[in-house]
Amino acid sequence: MNPDVRSRYLGTRAITGPWELAGCYGTGFAGAVVIPALAESKRLPATICSLAANPPELLARFLIVVVVNHRTDAPDGDKADNVSTLELLPGLSRQFPSLRLTWVDAASAGRELPVKGGGVGLARKIGLDLALSRLTDDADPLLVCLDADTLVEPSYLQAISHHFTATKSGGAIIPFRHQPGETPAEQAAIDQYELFLRSYVLGLEVAGSPYAFHTVGSAMACTAMAYVRMGGMNRRSAAEDFYFLQQLYRTAGIDQVRGTTVHPAARPSHRVPFGTGRAIGRALAGDSPAIGFYHPECFVQLGEWLQLVGNNPDYGGDRLLTAARDVSSHLAEYLEHESFIPAWAGLQRNNRSAHGLLSAFHGWFDGLRTMKLIHHLAAGPLPRCTPENALPPLLERAGLEPVAGTGNQLELLRTIQ
Repeated sequence: MNPDVRSRYLGTRAITGPWELAGCYGTGFAGAVVIPALAESKRLPATICSLAANPPELLARFLIVVVVNHRTDAPDGDKADNVSTLELLPGLSRQFPSLRLTWVDAASAGRELPVKGGGVGLARKIGLDLALSRLTDDADPLLVCLDADTLVEPSYLQAISHHFTATKSGGAIIPFRHQPGETPAEQAAIDQYELFLRSYVLGLEVAGSPYAFHTVGSAMACTAMAYVRMGGMNRRSAAEDFYFLQQLYRTAGIDQVRGTTVHPAARPSHRVPFGTGRAIGRALAGDSPAIGFYHPECFVQLGEWLQLVGNNPDYGGDRLLTAARDVSSHLAEYLEHESFIPAWAGLQRNNRSAHGLLSAFHGWFDGLRTMKLIHHLAAGPLPRCTPENALPPLLERAGLEPVAGTGNQLELLRTIQ
């Protein structure tokens, strides 16, 4: 990694504050795995143990960074649990001597995260930014995001390392599969939620969206150069993974790692306003609409819109909007709300080639605008539906043999994704 580029980032964009790395003090690492931990004293040891099952020669090259964190307004129980985690870490370091384990105290008085802007995004950023100074200058080292309740396989570090030797993209997503639920009800909830996540990505793929990839915080990685060039991790308290990967795709590209899988926990949580834990909790509480699937026609309209722009880069904004209205008045309504016509005029002025224009268009009509369109359609003429209604048409459009039942559908999508 270019030390000047790193120094410039550390001096201008990196986190500032009272935080520092403790534990392992080595430098020159080929990569770092960053693990935010909030009230995870019960689950973190299993995550560390799963990492320790990776080959010793790779463990010697990767720094493992645990960021023990909470906001100043966190519940007393979370704060007490974080004290336990900080007390556990030196013992875990001794128990697993093959790990280059280090940690950040973002939980003691004077080191807690602020109420405003404090959350998992900031915790990830603290760990990633602090790890940068410990990485090698001889190559482009790797930054990997994991969670404290997620298990990895013995092939984890090898697969990630090999991936970045064979791709030109600076970002990567890692296949995931949730751990089994602790009860039949929890298992049913996590299966349905994971099927929802996978059906959304399948819908984007069928529509031809370049954003057809999963955004799971415990299953993403990038080169250090890609990280600093994109401006580093955001500080969002929720959906930090979505925004991080969207920006990473725009600036460095994203491919999928092969040969390993990460296993996030399947459990209810109310720490963030949406996401896996919140959806599981709502489903277990009997909130039947908690995991409503998008109507497959949403992705048909998305695909027609993307194809319309892709086939007609010479059209003016008015003409494209008129054609979009022929697809769906609700599609046109959304584009007007997003000020498409002036945005398209600006894109055409600044991009003379069709290739450059379409690339810029997908920078404007990004993963967020794509999701907002799907939400707009779902709130109007195409309400959410059951997986029984959503999956068969999507599978058929993807050229796959439709299968019945959540379990069978989930296994099929796990295989192809």
